Amino acid sequence: MNRGVLYAIAAYVLWGLLPVYWKWLQHIPALEVLCHRIVWSFFLLACTIALTGRWERLRRDLSSTRVLCTYMVAGVLIALNWLTYIWAVGAGFILDTSLGYYINPLLSVLIGVVILRERLRPVQWAAIALAAAGVCYLWAAHGSLPWIALILATSFGLYGLVKKIAPLGSLQGLTVETAVLLLPALAFLAYSGQADQSVSPHTGFVSGILLVGTGLITMVPLLLFSSAARRIDLSLLGVIQYIAPSMQFVLGVFVYHEPFTRERLIGFVIVWTALAIYAAEGYVSRRSRAVPIA
Repeated sequence: MNRGVLYAIAAYVLWGLLPVYWKWLQHIPALEVLCHRIVWSFFLLACTIALTGRWERLRRDLSSTRVLCTYMVAGVLIALNWLTYIWAVGAGFILDTSLGYYINPLLSVLIGVVILRERLRPVQWAAIALAAAGVCYLWAAHGSLPWIALILATSFGLYGLVKKIAPLGSLQGLTVETAVLLLPALAFLAYSGQADQSVSPHTGFVSGILLVGTGLITMVPLLLFSSAARRIDLSLLGVIQYIAPSMQFVLGVFVYHEPFTRERLIGFVIVWTALAIYAAEGYVSRRSRAVPIA
């Protein structure tokens, strides 16, 4: 099997298993876990940058105010995404996180249309409309918007948009994003500790190791994904990405036994159908462009 495919599968399997990790830390407030994730991620990323001799180049890249502002926006968006995800898993809403990452690709396409003025083909519009219908059905069936899914999909979609125009690679970019968030994260942890509101110092050795490990579980899938993206087509990467929300779905239903009503099943089926239509249309379109004209 192509090494790039293996890297991609490994990255998305690790992302798919993240709910298990956050469940182990559910006794610690989500904001505190987020701050630890920022601090330890920055530490590991900075060490990696230093060991590969990229500090000087990174410093030159950040001499532009525009570049720095771009990554400040990216940092805020990824922090919102991480916080929502960590809280949702701990609060028992893994299925909502799964839904969010299922609809994220279609929402990203819609963001491209609205902001980048990209054009969609009719079948692509139909897929987006069907996904929106699925979300509206869940809204009507449960009496409230699936806001966790929408926050995750929107924040990650906008994050992807910012990264699309950002000049740095994924490793350097995430280093800058966590650096932007580092001081607020350290300040929160220091304030919580001083006010004796911090939970993490009192949770034992294992929880402490898990908090330090949040940096590792952030960096390793990212490096695998970056390696995969350089080796395989984005269209194939787009198919493999559904491993993560599918694993989250399985974990939510069969491992953590979250309620999965008939109404929720119908809503998920509508979204899955929209994704299948979108993927099939993209495949047919690529094949038609690849066929030489006689």
